[in-house]
Amino acid sequence: MASHGSGHSGKSGPGGRSGDTAVLDDPVGASLRGHHARLGRRQGRAATYLPEVATFSAVPADADAADWADLAQLLGPDALADMFSCRATPPPAWRPVFVLEGRQLVWPAGARPDRAAAANDAGLVELGAADVPEMLDLIARTRPGPFRPRTRELGTYLGIRDRGRLVAMAGERLRPPGWTEISAVCTDPEARGKGHAARLTSALVDRVLARRERPFLHVAEANTAAIALYERLGFTSRTPVVFRGFRTP
Repeated sequence: MASHGSGHSGKSGPGGRSGDTAVLDDPVGASLRGHHARLGRRQGRAATYLPEVATFSAVPADADAADWADLAQLLGPDALADMFSCRATPPPAWRPVFVLEGRQLVWPAGARPDRAAAANDAGLVELGAADVPEMLDLIARTRPGPFRPRTRELGTYLGIRDRGRLVAMAGERLRPPGWTEISAVCTDPEARGKGHAARLTSALVDRVLARRERPFLHVAEANTAAIALYERLGFTSRTPVVFRGFRTP
């Protein structure tokens, strides 16, 4: 388990405090209004990422017909509206595409990662634009979740190579004030069982804490192995979430 000694507290990144969990109820909208504004589009109270960056869209929890009309105009007709964990219900003309039960986990305030795990970053490489084809190939083999050609622009992505081949990676995705989401944690099936996911996640936790923010992440409720790993590293469950997708009229 992670050691819970003294750690960062008080103010975190721009526009938020590390203890403010309210922004995590709308992590997509909060990211698009702040750190990721340049990577998205907004109309009224509706927002969505550029399609080559991410699939996610957001409207307020109290969204009305005008908000849904704004989002439909942003996305276009018969387009996927990936609403992530948005709690608002779209109009009847929006056809359901998928529903997935999930869980949101957060890094406890003041907790520190296990020093041995965080320091064990030998062999970790920062992935850049030139690595995108390999990143997309690894995503296709492991399917950790949505990932687009420009997703890496959302934050830092780290990888592990074996004889030059990318076999594992993880990175930063949503970034509401005071928080950074760790995402795309994946390992090639032939390279599993070597602790790659734990090493990558711990390294990212350390980086997030170093800039006085707190890490959080999402996982499918059915993925009990991943939940167990993250809890072992020190994350705690905050709330159940439901990921939903719809097709615009």
